[in-house]
Amino acid sequence: MSTTKDLDQLLESFVKRGLPGCSLKVVQRGNTLYEGCFGAADLDTQKPVTGNSLFRQASMSKIPLYTVMMMLYERGRFLLTDPIGDYLPEWKESQKYVRHPNGYVDIVPTQNPIRIQDVLSMKCGLPYCNSDAPTDDLTLRGMQECMRPLWAKGHYTLAEQLKAVSKAPLAFEPGAHWLYGFSSELAAGIIETVCEKPVNDVFAEMLFEPLGMHDTAAIFRSDEQERLVTLYQRNAEGRLIPGPDFFDKKHLPGAEHEAGWARLYSSTDDYSRLMQMLACGGVCDGRRIMSKTTIDLMRTNTLSEEQLADFPDAGYGYGYGFRTVIDPAAGNLNASLGAFGWTGGFGTWCEADPQEGLSIVYMHNLLPNDEQYYHPRVRTAAYGLL
Repeated sequence: MSTTKDLDQLLESFVKRGLPGCSLKVVQRGNTLYEGCFGAADLDTQKPVTGNSLFRQASMSKIPLYTVMMMLYERGRFLLTDPIGDYLPEWKESQKYVRHPNGYVDIVPTQNPIRIQDVLSMKCGLPYCNSDAPTDDLTLRGMQECMRPLWAKGHYTLAEQLKAVSKAPLAFEPGAHWLYGFSSELAAGIIETVCEKPVNDVFAEMLFEPLGMHDTAAIFRSDEQERLVTLYQRNAEGRLIPGPDFFDKKHLPGAEHEAGWARLYSSTDDYSRLMQMLACGGVCDGRRIMSKTTIDLMRTNTLSEEQLADFPDAGYGYGYGFRTVIDPAAGNLNASLGAFGWTGGFGTWCEADPQEGLSIVYMHNLLPNDEQYYHPRVRTAAYGLL
């Protein structure tokens, strides 16, 4: 087994390797097994990473998003088989690309509508589209064409983004393949329609406030900007320089900074409360937040054998908003079957293991995030505490 000293040494080795700073919290059934912060939140000032430090969550924002979606599902606000056009009228009908052996491509109507289950399992057929950079991806080029007027405008709401992208042809028939991307924007739009309020307000009311997650949000409210660790990027010479500020601008209050749905920032302590709730059957501090059976559905693999070929992570399948362990040996994972979580593009990673009542939350912010080096080592050592 590993010890807390082993984890200290591991995180210290990350900083010696060149990581600016990092934070880790491991909790089992309400008991903290490990909590540690190492390195600098800012290299110029040498301000240290502390339990008060905030990290950009990037795609790890999806876990609160899909948790709230499933909380609404279990309250009867929609069925997973509902077409998303019932909630987002522009999406009642869709088109898709059909590629022929001779190289020709047609655009034809889809046979079926996109359903909520397709959105939750990343099978809607649209990738991410964050820039107008040249690409050979036909689907992405179609999305770029739709987004150009909004990019030229300089700011746009989630509703405007969803309306624009609704005209883009899909990469495939809804539900046919797994493709990481725009599903999250659709989920956020459905939440806003069902709840009749901004998605970030729904997060606060349904999840963050009940869980006591006071340091998790999308928009800066007081001193969060000062507590946010600096995002660094490794340049061609291997030197760390400040990274792009595109996502940070989305955290600023004011309509002029809007760019769809702003991703979240959080701390390891805050995020651990969410993952502990999911690891402990929907209960946090003795208060039930959601049903254990709903969590079990969320972490059940939805991918067929053919669709698993689309999924990049060995040993994992994909449920409703989470990757989930389906073959520990194939992925070299010392984790339980059904342990589930996700990663963020800046280096955050988390996992909840209901069998052990275990949650692991690790955070750093770096581009490229080098997660294939850091995350497996954190996972292995954290599970070694058991």
